[in-house]
Amino acid sequence: MTALTIGAFLSLSGKHARFGRQARLGLEVWNAANPALNLLIRDDHSDPAILRAGFRDLADDCDLLLGPYSTHLTRTAARLAAEHDRLLWNHGGSGDDVEASHPGHLISILTPTSQYATPFLHHLATTNPVPLCIVTGKGSFGRQVSDGAEMTAHSLGLSTVRLGPEDDLASVDMTQPWALLCAGAFEEDIDTIKHARRLPVPPRVVGAVAAGVHEFGQALDDPRGVYGIGQWFPGTTPSPQLGLDEPTFLHAYRERAGVLPDYPAVQAVAAATIATHCATITANPTRQALWQSAADLETTTLFGAFKIDPHTGTQLGHQPTLIQWESTGPTPL
Repeated sequence: MTALTIGAFLSLSGKHARFGRQARLGLEVWNAANPALNLLIRDDHSDPAILRAGFRDLADDCDLLLGPYSTHLTRTAARLAAEHDRLLWNHGGSGDDVEASHPGHLISILTPTSQYATPFLHHLATTNPVPLCIVTGKGSFGRQVSDGAEMTAHSLGLSTVRLGPEDDLASVDMTQPWALLCAGAFEEDIDTIKHARRLPVPPRVVGAVAAGVHEFGQALDDPRGVYGIGQWFPGTTPSPQLGLDEPTFLHAYRERAGVLPDYPAVQAVAAATIATHCATITANPTRQALWQSAADLETTTLFGAFKIDPHTGTQLGHQPTLIQWESTGPTPL
């Protein structure tokens, strides 16, 4: 087989650049460990119109296509992959509707969005089962996290109140101990937590998607006690069956960036690892052959477990990670 070329649109500028750049750096570290493979990365500027305009050219230049970062952009990329009869390896769009949107054309390595809050809710139900206020951010990501959280909370016997992005926390009668779950964009979660802490009765327990990344510690004056929910965190995965192990990757990433990565970098590396493994064992990287290879695969990478629904491409094996911020930093639970 000739050298494989792996291509990806990533947000190197625009509103998703914080994590798109991490994904690029993660892939560059991975490529340095796999120099026989070619890597092409183009900037989508966090703009689906730019993604649409350049998708065909990138697809023509690549054997394997990795998706962009964000559910919104992945929704566009998945539709384009189906239109051009290509397979897209999804590492950046966890929305339930996206993961199951194009069977045969989209394979996801991410835990679906509706399951994001599951570890936090189980922890809350067993340690501090107080009423839960769920604050939903703008966009489908926040709605799907909140929908799944609400359903899981009720199954665990937790009572809930649901607020939208325009609702005021102060309007809710929280005179008794309560818990807060923020499901929005990074900046939305930070603002919600700051506001909640200023209330006459602040939340006893706080969980947030934003708290699952290292930058949370700089964005909030005192992050101690806050629970973070994410797809991955350092120290949470055992030695993998495929690809780089976590210590090797973290060392190489820190050497380049000066800091540890967040989960966008690691999930991009996992997608590239799985995609190239499937291409190698089939020796025939057609869409159909790659799909079947992935559907038959059950393995682990530095990101965690991989197993998809063979009919939809939705991720079944990977589980989200729960951390708690302490005075020394975030600690996995």
